[in-house]
Amino acid sequence: MFFRQYYLDCLSHASYLIGDTTTGRAVVVDPQRDVDGYLADASANGLTIVKVLETHFHADFVSGHLELAAATGATIGYGAAAAGRVEFPIETFADGERIVLGDVVLEVRATPGHTPESISIVIYPNGKNSEPYGVLTGDTMFIGDVGRPDLLAAAGVTADTLARQLYHSVHDKLLTLPDATRVYPAHGAGSACGKNLSTETESTIGEQRSNNYALAPMSEDEFVEAVTRGQTVAPLYFSFAANRNREVHDLLDADPITNTLTLDEVLAQQRDGAIVLDTRDDMAFATGHLHGSVNVGLGGRFAEYVGKVMRPGTPITLVCEPGTESEATVRLARIGFDRVLGALAAPIETFLAHPELVEPLSRLSAAALTERIDSVHNLVVIDVRNPGEVALGAIAGARNVSLPTLLNAIGELDPRAPTVVYCAGGYRSSIAASLLRSRGFSDVSDLVGGYDAWAAHQASPIRTAS
Repeated sequence: MFFRQYYLDCLSHASYLIGDTTTGRAVVVDPQRDVDGYLADASANGLTIVKVLETHFHADFVSGHLELAAATGATIGYGAAAAGRVEFPIETFADGERIVLGDVVLEVRATPGHTPESISIVIYPNGKNSEPYGVLTGDTMFIGDVGRPDLLAAAGVTADTLARQLYHSVHDKLLTLPDATRVYPAHGAGSACGKNLSTETESTIGEQRSNNYALAPMSEDEFVEAVTRGQTVAPLYFSFAANRNREVHDLLDADPITNTLTLDEVLAQQRDGAIVLDTRDDMAFATGHLHGSVNVGLGGRFAEYVGKVMRPGTPITLVCEPGTESEATVRLARIGFDRVLGALAAPIETFLAHPELVEPLSRLSAAALTERIDSVHNLVVIDVRNPGEVALGAIAGARNVSLPTLLNAIGELDPRAPTVVYCAGGYRSSIAASLLRSRGFSDVSDLVGGYDAWAAHQASPIRTAS
């Protein structure tokens, strides 16, 4: 048997290539949109990808099923509950149905709860009567958590209904597997598809039975309460990506070319409604950036955060560190943000030549913010962390507007009021501050080091003595 996990840190996304080395038949499960890695590994190991299997309609990334099908002729497969819900040809698999690759056999188990069509895939390496090697759990069960059941509330499927389905999926379909069965989920820590995901990317049924809070002995009602409370706010793009994964759409170029743009072209696109997205780190952005641009650093969870503060379909013009333009374009494409118009040529040289178009981002130390709170009577302090983070401590009087809700909440804020935004460490607050300034807020600063720096400053002996 050939088995490989592919882990994409920037989206906390795991996908899999499984093949039978005797027949050369293979499947890919839950692929990312840029599929060259699967194709190269299949070719190097004498495998032919015959099926692309999706554990559910993903909401946090646009899958590569169409790209793989086009490249290999593979069929696309889902659980039976997906029938009639997609625009392209698929085959569906009923609960208990098996896919025979050769000696390697895959068993589909219907495991609704995160979504109605969710499945898990049990891998038998030596025939259907052998001990299972592992189970691909999709978003049904993670390492340390289970999938959130609340993402379809807007579509009329209640969190309570899905949570009760999830309870039975976990207990009746997954925990019935032997304790030694390896667990391979579709996501790890950082994903917004759960709230308590581990940094580990694999485990076993036995370990999860012992260590996963959601699998502790409890009634169905207690389970529903445990898995529905405390979930983070889902990024704006989630519903878009889930729909995109059911649609026929343009394929991702294997080697996308990002157009090089002059300053005049960038300014014209900005006037026509494009967002200038500056992907440099927050310190470089703060030093100087094109007026009206939004900062989301490429070094972090770039695409996910773009999807939290920009609407799908927004035309985007990039400002990048030279040589990173293609990376930014591909990472945006992974969540379905395909309208990248190009990237500004030689941004630093351009900024130096046109200082009248460049502005800094105001950044405050914890000490400076303390002084401003004491001296500016109408100061607005906005905490863009998630509610769970806020519950552990916050700046007194701050208004909590978590980053995924900020774009929709801008109309409730006063663009004339002096405003300071903060997060845990500074990455999200730079995004938030730049977003507000791009929307006409005239006096916006962010807190360097975030709440962590604020808490340390408040606790310092020097401050206490003063």
